[in-house]
Amino acid sequence: MKKNWKPILILSVVMILLIASGIYSVLSERVPSNDISVTGNTAGNLNNGGLFAESGGRVYFANAYDGGRMYSMNTDETDLVRLGDSRVSSINVGGNYLYYYMDSAGGGTGLGFVVRTYGVYRSRLDGSKTKCLDRNAAVTMQLSGDYLYYQRYNNTDFTKFYKIKTDKSDNVLVSDEIINPAACHNGVIYFNGTEKDHYLYALDTRTDAVYTVYQGNLWFPVYHNDYIYYMDVSSDYRLCRYSLSQNTVEILTQDRVDTFNVGEGCIYYQRNSKTEPALMRMGLDGSNPEVVAEGNYENIQLTSSYAYFNAFGQEIPVYHTPLNGPINVTTFSAASDAAFAQSDK
Repeated sequence: MKKNWKPILILSVVMILLIASGIYSVLSERVPSNDISVTGNTAGNLNNGGLFAESGGRVYFANAYDGGRMYSMNTDETDLVRLGDSRVSSINVGGNYLYYYMDSAGGGTGLGFVVRTYGVYRSRLDGSKTKCLDRNAAVTMQLSGDYLYYQRYNNTDFTKFYKIKTDKSDNVLVSDEIINPAACHNGVIYFNGTEKDHYLYALDTRTDAVYTVYQGNLWFPVYHNDYIYYMDVSSDYRLCRYSLSQNTVEILTQDRVDTFNVGEGCIYYQRNSKTEPALMRMGLDGSNPEVVAEGNYENIQLTSSYAYFNAFGQEIPVYHTPLNGPINVTTFSAASDAAFAQSDK
């Protein structure tokens, strides 16, 4: 009896296609490993909300003119593209992926946003392949190698310190203490104590072991080129820097500081003053202090080209000025124009 080989052939082809499709699906979802030196954003940006992050000549930012939705652009503020439909913060970039905290309550509209969606998310650099890594609230998070370290919050455990692998395969409680992971360099997270003291501590992400670096009284440490920049709690929150290699401290300003950010060649900080509050800029060693804008400002974000900020308590307008060189404060019109263009679609 002659065998009917056609159904067998068709079945074999279908099986091969299904297997190939499955393999492709697995590989496409695979997140390549990062080197331990990969860090998702600067400490200064993250301490100010993590609204801007720069990588590979592109800037990824939460557009305040469009409900805090994720956008990308060139560093010269050209080629603005909207990447998502919800409010984002604590933006990190590593390899070909974005990591961020997303909250639909602040950005999205329509039927799909009747129910609030929030959590730690990952997506491709173009905003595609969005995936939730942890459906909990998160405050500040930092990418270090293959892990996101973050302050996780829920109504049961309140705020604790967690890490999760970028492919979601490993989610671990690191500490019951409220650790700020913003300041990270080469796999080492520098943070100030919050429980017993305000010493400078370090957490080696290779082992998650913690050790004391400097017995000072500091807040919001920022790593930059072998220095830890910080607000000196014991001296009315003036700005200082601690040399990791020399074990020395330098006072950068006697001004009381509300917030600050460290960029290439300069520091931006908000001077707290009853009579002369101002956003200030000075050199990394405290030299040449100058007024950027009189008044009270917040959300200081720095890229390689610009400093961005807004008036205290007012998300818009967003202002910017060239990071270095002559100060020229204007509104971030490219962002408002891009948001307006989206509203017409």
